[in-house]
Amino acid sequence: MDLSKIHSVYFLGIGGIGMSALARYFNAMGKKVAGYDKTPTILTDELIAEGIDIHFEDHIRNIPTYIKALPFDVDNILIVFTPAVPKDHSEYVFFNLNGFNIKKRAEVLGMITQTEYTIAVAGTHGKTTTSSLVAHILKSAGLDPSAFLGGISQNYNTNLLLSERLKVQNDFSYKVHLVVVEADEYDRSFLTLHPEIALITSVDADHLDIYGDAGQVEESFSLFAKQVKSKLILKKNIVSKINSDGKIPITYAVNDDSADYFAHKIRIENGFYIYQIVTPFTVFENITLGLPGLHNVENSVAAVAIACQLNVSESVIRESLASFKGVRRRFDCHIKTEKLIYIDDYAHHPEELKAAISSAKEMYPGKKITGIFQPHLFSRTRDFADDFARSLDLLDECILMEIYPARELPIAGITSQMLLDKMKLSDKRICQKEDLLAELANKNLEVLMTMGAGDIDTFIEPIKKQLTK
Repeated sequence: MDLSKIHSVYFLGIGGIGMSALARYFNAMGKKVAGYDKTPTILTDELIAEGIDIHFEDHIRNIPTYIKALPFDVDNILIVFTPAVPKDHSEYVFFNLNGFNIKKRAEVLGMITQTEYTIAVAGTHGKTTTSSLVAHILKSAGLDPSAFLGGISQNYNTNLLLSERLKVQNDFSYKVHLVVVEADEYDRSFLTLHPEIALITSVDADHLDIYGDAGQVEESFSLFAKQVKSKLILKKNIVSKINSDGKIPITYAVNDDSADYFAHKIRIENGFYIYQIVTPFTVFENITLGLPGLHNVENSVAAVAIACQLNVSESVIRESLASFKGVRRRFDCHIKTEKLIYIDDYAHHPEELKAAISSAKEMYPGKKITGIFQPHLFSRTRDFADDFARSLDLLDECILMEIYPARELPIAGITSQMLLDKMKLSDKRICQKEDLLAELANKNLEVLMTMGAGDIDTFIEPIKKQLTK
């Protein structure tokens, strides 16, 4: 497909974080962009404000006339869908029956990047923060990257960075030198990418509704690694899990001097991490990271490993790490006073919960940590129930919400109560959505965390409002 000939792009599931980045891209390219999503969100509100036509009822009458008008101009119209859209969705069925060009989000991202110098960040955890930090470093270095991110960068308030030159050219014939992409493993989406440089942060078992078992997850990441054209960068402890077809990887770690890049002499001062980054060539002394959390120190080392492959100077790296504000919903601090801390995090896997809670305990020693967790997907809750229980037991107090189903139907016996029963923590309870604010009203909170990938983010503003009365 020649993207330069496409005049209209329609998205099924436009409110997804990856889908919305593509919608913004085509909108910036001067294409007519419209789409459907199940529910309005802050992100869909932002897209509408940017001039994109969005509706929330599944019916073909809502498809813009320039998309569905007869005679069909299907060769110049692109339909992009997310696998979360059911196959009996009436609009999806309409496009299938009428011969439209229908592509998955990942396929379109692969088409956009296939002729570019692409830097891809993959992994079951850490890829959003790391890819956002890489983009920030490269932009700070004047390398003018474009970036398709899996979260909203706090520095730029968007999940899409466009090359300044691309904005001027405003067409597909101009080739951007550098493109940073978050490579999503869900549905094996990242196998559409053939990057020059790729980094893999982790290969923990996840999306077992797609993969079946951990071995299949590792196999898929190995296939991705084999598609890397030039340099493969791996977290040190996953090297044995990746078959890179003979490629010798560059490695990184925290406090592991056997890695090519590692953090050393880590300490916390005034709420900030100060540390060394040891590279094969030199040592960056007294690095200050603008983000909390030891896992983010590790992400910063990964980003530095990429930056060094592109000969970014130490001074730019140092300034970029200090000025990086993070990603919305990644250890996102909304209230920070002497008496109360409120943090929101996207954590929805046991390892992510463990990292977020451990970081809070490390940052605020001696303070009571209260966590509100909304499990995401019945299948994920079932597959990792024991691990979820162990991670949540790190809290001092746990408020558990009902499972957010997303694309799934309920599974018999898989409930939040089942998860609660597995936990050893004594201070724990289940709370319904409608009761959550009342539950918090009379609590003497010290550190509060909301965690999950469902719609728990809709409570952020109401919680802030209540806690700051």
